[in-house]
Amino acid sequence: MAFMRKSKFRHVFGKPLKKDDGYDNIRVTKNSWDSPFCSVNPKYIAIITEVAGGGAFLVLPIKQTGRVEMNQPVVDGHKGPVLDISFCPHNDDVIASCSEDCTVKVWQIPEGGLTRNLTEPVVELVSHIKRACIVHWHPSAQNILLSAGADAKICIWNVGTGELYVEVNLPDLIYSVNFSYNGNRFVCTCKDKILRVIDSRTGKVIKETKEPCHQGSKPAQALYLKNDKVFTTGFSRMSERQYALWDANTLEQMSMDEIDQANGVLMPVYDGDVEMIYLIGKGDSIIRYYEITDEAPYVHYLSLYQSKDPTRGFGVMCKRGLNINNCEIMRIYKLLNTGQVEVIPFTVPRKSELFQDDIYPDTASDQPAVSGEDWFRGVDANPVLLSLKDMFASEMKEPAKVVVKSNILDKKVPATPSRSVGATPQATPQAKSAVRPASEAAAPAAAGAGTELPPENENEIPRPSKPSIGPKPGANSEPEGVSISDLLDEVKQLKKTVKEQDKKLRQCEERLSTLESADGENNAE
Repeated sequence: MAFMRKSKFRHVFGKPLKKDDGYDNIRVTKNSWDSPFCSVNPKYIAIITEVAGGGAFLVLPIKQTGRVEMNQPVVDGHKGPVLDISFCPHNDDVIASCSEDCTVKVWQIPEGGLTRNLTEPVVELVSHIKRACIVHWHPSAQNILLSAGADAKICIWNVGTGELYVEVNLPDLIYSVNFSYNGNRFVCTCKDKILRVIDSRTGKVIKETKEPCHQGSKPAQALYLKNDKVFTTGFSRMSERQYALWDANTLEQMSMDEIDQANGVLMPVYDGDVEMIYLIGKGDSIIRYYEITDEAPYVHYLSLYQSKDPTRGFGVMCKRGLNINNCEIMRIYKLLNTGQVEVIPFTVPRKSELFQDDIYPDTASDQPAVSGEDWFRGVDANPVLLSLKDMFASEMKEPAKVVVKSNILDKKVPATPSRSVGATPQATPQAKSAVRPASEAAAPAAAGAGTELPPENENEIPRPSKPSIGPKPGANSEPEGVSISDLLDEVKQLKKTVKEQDKKLRQCEERLSTLESADGENNAE
């Protein structure tokens, strides 16, 4: 019997924005190095561009969409082509870049964006003797930057002082580097196909695989996940693209699966808040996404986004820059070979207009958790978290108003009129019940006389006099057999029952709408 695993992200879908909401007329670099060529934060988008001499990259305000002018100012300070760029997670105006000129440079973007070409960096870091290929910021420590070069050397810098803290020499060309959640370790893949976990402060190899993590000769990529797991992508001996999940403490393989036989390197993107991974391949028109769980096989396929244009590069927006009101959990900026940047939000379909706390846990803020000096002395700290509820703005047209009305049950029950002395109608079985209607509870009144007049016709059957309407002075305050407290208890019980039924009705309607939307998406596919 087929069993479908429950997941709140099963129906996540990507839908590109209009062309006017993206960027166009950008000369994206044609370099063959396996890098995203793009970096994004809530203020700017940076893209490595193709230039005649030296190296440059474009920095645009995130809201400056549309066609980019040919004379748009750029960051032009490298003597060789730029290979990688990365915005600082703790300062949206700071970006690091590395180049084939063997240098790593840190730049300060002026407030509001560039008005002229920026050629002077804030800090220039020189240690690599071959081209610098990778730059990666520490997730929680201030001003700590990692760089890797073709000289098989990894350097960890304090960019605030320009000091080189750690230098790690590896046996072969480095393909990817990624810090752990608190940054005390990092994982890397090399051309020798060995996966290594290294201490960030000492540079010592903590653990490495005895055999190649992926048998293929093409580059492998690695991510350090939460809960001490490592995710890698690579190629099999038959050039089939595959991914694998490892235990970070022992580097024992937990799961491996093959995807397809395409040629592009799969570059993984990790969303640690919701434990999702997006796989983006160079030259692919498909973006696949998976969910990481603690139950086998640990990596669960969710869905894919497909378009007609291949991917040249990409950038990923952090949670601070997403549209929380639209239940957006990821936004990818896809670089195309045509010079266009396509903006693709990934959304969880929800009906409610309230804040969805189950898909928006606290995320990393732009505040560092520890200084670079303290971190190097041995202080570890997780990233400072930020609640996204403060960024949520309700779109309800009118706020709910509470109208206070008087309780009609607080009014006293009309007094029961007293019976006349002479009127003694016989009580019916209905009248002997504990609770009687008000029309029956009213006693029949006699108009002055104690007895009724005899009928004119002796054969005519005498009829009782009609009861009078309304109470008489001096009547009792409550009908006989009726208690106000009992009525109030009964009303409260009825209200409680109505609320429970109304809650069940809303739940059924939400489930019905979810099933209808899922059926609609399946029919559309």
